[in-house]
Amino acid sequence: MFLKKTKSRGKTFLSFVEGYRVNGMVKQKTVEKIGYLEDYLDIYEDPVAHFKQVAKERTEANKEPSSIDINVAAKLDDNTDNRKNLGYAIVKDIYSKLDLRSFFQDKQRHLKIDYNLNSIFSLLVYNRFLFPSSKKKAYDTKHQFFDRFDFSLDDVYRSLDYFNKYSNQLQQYLHQQVCNLIGRDSELAYYDVTNYYFEIPYNDEDEYNENGDLVKKGQRKKGVSKEHRKTPIVQMGLLMDTNGIPMAYHTFPGNESEKKNLLPNIRRVKRDFELNRVIVVSDRGLNTSDNMAYLSGKNHDDMKNNDGYVYGQSVLGGTDEFKKWVISREGYQVDKFVDENGEKITFTHKSRIFAKKITLKGSDGKRNKTIEIYQKQMAYYSKKYAEKQRKDREKMLNKAKDLIANPGRYNKSTSYGAADYINNIKFVKETGEISDGQALSLNLEKITEQEKYDGFYSIVTSEKHLTDKEIHDIYKGLWKIEESFKIIKSEFKTRPIYVKLNEHINGHFLVCFVTLLIMRTLEHLIDKKYSVKEIRETLIKYSCSHLEKNYYLFDFRNDVIKTFEKVFDLDFSKKIMTLSEIKNILKYEK
Repeated sequence: MFLKKTKSRGKTFLSFVEGYRVNGMVKQKTVEKIGYLEDYLDIYEDPVAHFKQVAKERTEANKEPSSIDINVAAKLDDNTDNRKNLGYAIVKDIYSKLDLRSFFQDKQRHLKIDYNLNSIFSLLVYNRFLFPSSKKKAYDTKHQFFDRFDFSLDDVYRSLDYFNKYSNQLQQYLHQQVCNLIGRDSELAYYDVTNYYFEIPYNDEDEYNENGDLVKKGQRKKGVSKEHRKTPIVQMGLLMDTNGIPMAYHTFPGNESEKKNLLPNIRRVKRDFELNRVIVVSDRGLNTSDNMAYLSGKNHDDMKNNDGYVYGQSVLGGTDEFKKWVISREGYQVDKFVDENGEKITFTHKSRIFAKKITLKGSDGKRNKTIEIYQKQMAYYSKKYAEKQRKDREKMLNKAKDLIANPGRYNKSTSYGAADYINNIKFVKETGEISDGQALSLNLEKITEQEKYDGFYSIVTSEKHLTDKEIHDIYKGLWKIEESFKIIKSEFKTRPIYVKLNEHINGHFLVCFVTLLIMRTLEHLIDKKYSVKEIRETLIKYSCSHLEKNYYLFDFRNDVIKTFEKVFDLDFSKKIMTLSEIKNILKYEK
């Protein structure tokens, strides 16, 4: 094998070529296309010399010895760390299929920087996927991968500014790559919001210019924390397709309403992704008059091009007429079927087309504009859901009874949930302690009222043509986005976040978003045969130890590895591999 250089469009194209003879005639076969020489000048000091050495090593690798000599008396040098991971080859393969390298190379051509953005981003993604940690630790432990990462820790932090700058463009680019790789139904999109707390006492300050105009919002602000924290938070809205693969995300300050941040993100995604229509699926927290009206308009039958929604609807939070309709037994149908898990399901449901009156802001900024929007309202009853609600309420009532008997043991934070069932409870603003001198008692009326609606749930949608089961099945898909948030928080450890500048925080979230996208793409490629936990544990364990010279010893193999071999056409079965064989698996693409 040797390195071949050819001229193409005024540039030098590199490829690995093997020579062979046919009837005495010398022929050549291209083994691998490497790319343009100019694209590697920022990666290798002398790309030609580097790839000539690679060709030499590959040639030597084909002359494998049947055995190697090991000095069993050899001792380790001090501070030796010879373990390296090769599981990241699967992550890198998908990174390559999504062609992230081309995106960053295109951006870097217009920058005057001496470090490689793609090299840094790839390291941060591999590290987040397998060994989530701070940026510093990712840099300090980069030797655990076989790829060459030639940049400084300062370069890593500087690159976060560019990742923040290119975030929306990269999301747009990845949308097209996912469409090309596995296809995507872009009309139906799941949306939800979560937040991440920071262990700092004060909000970030907003920045204003000399005229008093707002220039830049602080991100870390105190707001409604999903984990009931009192410290500042940053919020993330995530949009996901029907395959469970992320489409887009955005962040916004912790003190802003998640309800008001849905529409700007949908508009941005429609514009950037060139989508004609989007049906947003979200839980009842995003179900507002504004969101429904601006997505679907009045939703008359002759309105064909408006966007749509499928929202959860709180029964208790509905109008008296709506609540009466839901709990009335009239009109309910009972269907029985077997779900995808083989479980027998009894689906008790009813629906109606309803002209819902909503109030919007008028031109004067006041909420005084009333319109009717047409929507399909579907209610259903679940015995299992009723039992869950009763158990949850019973747990809170036991806590409420203990609080009434021992108020000194509780504060505003620890009484969360139970306080909703207690009359006259108040808290000291400064300390969060329960105020003295209050006659605490159970709110029996509220308990009785809630019991009437146990087991009932409602979904409302602009899609009037959908059957009740179709509405229910679409809404059930929300668990995928909830699971994605769990993955990004627990498996990829999005927090703690060790950076504090807005741009760096956003750059960090972009790395987490792409890592999640790669994981979800991997799940899709293996037909969801294994869980995220099983995938990560396998790829972490697929590591090796350096033996002698260019030989590495592998000591792990399982069914997950065998699945990866089939899907990605790789061979991970060898107990000992040369460095050339390992590099051949990694394919030299950065």
